[in-house]
Amino acid sequence: MEWEYLQPVTIKFGNGIRTELKEIAESLGCKAGLLVSDPFFVSSGLAEQIVAESDGILTGIYGEVSPNPDVTEVDACAAVIKENNQDFVVALGGGSALDCAKAAASICLTSDSIRKYHGTGEAMPQEHLPLIAVPTTAGTGSEVTCVSVLTDHANGKKSPIVSNGFYPSIAIIDPELTYSMPPKVTASTGIDVLCHALEGFWSKGHQPVCDALALHACKIVFTYLKRAYLDGEDKEAREKMAEASVIAGMAFTLPKTTASHACSFPLTNLYHIPHGEACGLTLDYFARINASVEDGRLEGFAKELGFADVAELSDAIHGLKEELGLRNDLKDLNLTDNQIAELVRISRHPNLYNNPVEITDEMLQEMYESFR
Repeated sequence: MEWEYLQPVTIKFGNGIRTELKEIAESLGCKAGLLVSDPFFVSSGLAEQIVAESDGILTGIYGEVSPNPDVTEVDACAAVIKENNQDFVVALGGGSALDCAKAAASICLTSDSIRKYHGTGEAMPQEHLPLIAVPTTAGTGSEVTCVSVLTDHANGKKSPIVSNGFYPSIAIIDPELTYSMPPKVTASTGIDVLCHALEGFWSKGHQPVCDALALHACKIVFTYLKRAYLDGEDKEAREKMAEASVIAGMAFTLPKTTASHACSFPLTNLYHIPHGEACGLTLDYFARINASVEDGRLEGFAKELGFADVAELSDAIHGLKEELGLRNDLKDLNLTDNQIAELVRISRHPNLYNNPVEITDEMLQEMYESFR
């Protein structure tokens, strides 16, 4: 087996570590930066607080980032960077803010629209401004990945762009920033962590380092996610889920995600199901399918997690979703036959072909039928 491991992001983890932002930025030689923030943190005042704590090194805020960031938002953010001659970017928020900031920090050094590289196969230019990622959710792992998931609403398209230029220079993981997550967001982002870890493990591109990271992250999720969901002030649970998120991010960055993520895109695009919840909906279903791989890797993984077999692991995933108030079906959508057929068709996303078992249209049809 040949494999290679790369993780160029410097990770700084600790409660309250966000207050060291100025020193961290100066260590990169940065002088004037743009804070790209989820709108919630602009209205809550956290964005202004981060700017104030930066002691002048952050010179502006871009807060027009939607839950599924649009290509037009990336272009607008890049225009702000150019207009203000800013030399680095800080991303504050969940996956949306980080995805927008990653793309903007690269595209701002060109005369292009990000549309040129969105789902076109055109390789992104590698030159980029330094990016400091400050996640406020324990879920996406985007702070350590080279992926930006963007939507082109005008053309009905959502897809990831992958570029080594998207790796943040530094990730600041401050668990205290996750305290404000409401239970529903805690649940959705937390189940996304489990998806990242499991999909990274069973991915066709799996490798030993990422396998070990996936196991570590899964153990944390099964131990601490429900606690964080039930009590947002549980400091230990919040800290451990922040740890699981960044570890799972490293677990899937190189192997890439698989069938659950492929199916999540139409569920989010068409029915506005939150990303993590959409991924989690199919996770136990695909775990059962992937157990049939003859090398027995997934059976061994399930046992390492303390389960008798993959069937028991799958039952535990299903049960955890129930306890977290997450979807295990699509009954409320009252899907028609035509809508089921559309879900099957759009689920044939490139991530689907990274699954260890070939997923046929018949399998997808059967799965979606079981949800309605």
